[in-house]
Amino acid sequence: MLNESVDGLEIKKDGVYVDVTYGGGGHSKEILKRLGEKGRLIAFDQDADVEGNVVKDERLVMVPQNFKYLKNYLKMYGITQIDGLLADLGVSSHQFDVGERGFSIRFDGPLDMRMSKSNLITAAKIVNEYSEEDLVRLFREYGEINNAKKLVFEIVSKRMGSKFKTTTDLIEVAEKLVPGKMKNKYLAQVFQALRIEVNSELDVLKELLIQAKEVLKPSGRLVVITYHSLEDRLVKNFLKKGSFSGELEKDFFGNQLLDFKLITRKPLTPSNEELQLNNRARSAKLRIAEKLRG
Repeated sequence: MLNESVDGLEIKKDGVYVDVTYGGGGHSKEILKRLGEKGRLIAFDQDADVEGNVVKDERLVMVPQNFKYLKNYLKMYGITQIDGLLADLGVSSHQFDVGERGFSIRFDGPLDMRMSKSNLITAAKIVNEYSEEDLVRLFREYGEINNAKKLVFEIVSKRMGSKFKTTTDLIEVAEKLVPGKMKNKYLAQVFQALRIEVNSELDVLKELLIQAKEVLKPSGRLVVITYHSLEDRLVKNFLKKGSFSGELEKDFFGNQLLDFKLITRKPLTPSNEELQLNNRARSAKLRIAEKLRG
């Protein structure tokens, strides 16, 4: 949904925009195409592997950091308000396709899953060292796995004999718990839960949304692409109700405190043509909102 997401920003030629997930650079390149000479683009990505994808353009500032530091770096570059922000959440195609990163169920590799290699917590550390209670919690909450207790029992039994080191070690334990036709979906849920925990993804997303509200100009656009229900629920609640819980924010007098006007009443989803080219986009949901006030 490249064009739909960048269209959603309503690019002004001299505007200031932020792409908090540079990745392969597709969105940033399209934003730069639409900016004039005086426009600016600040792009974030904590993955060191992104460095080789960065385009040379005087209007682009590349920040090799997690987007939770959005306000800090904007301030460092003398920016107090922006015209639009785009976030394409989740794992990049590059991260999925490199087995050494440990994100994919298709390739054997270290049980890692860190989006930034400076992170000290890996998926291996979690499955080898977390308590049974904490493992059950994260698989239920972040993977929405119904038989989390059974999965954790198998994990703990395995690690008593030998530690988990690779993605294959984990797959061999988890795949025995579901019928063959459900295997890939189940393994994806297991990996999702660990990835979210390793990278504190939901907490970081909350920080981003709060900071985006603070730095966007009135009428500035917020464009977010999510890939699973946990992310999408947070984004939807924040944009529609002003809170992550889904409770409508109100002032002392009971008046609604809405910070955004929804441009997309329902999320946009990929076209059949796009899915034929990129099946990974099948779970993507695009939400666009406009800042109401300063």
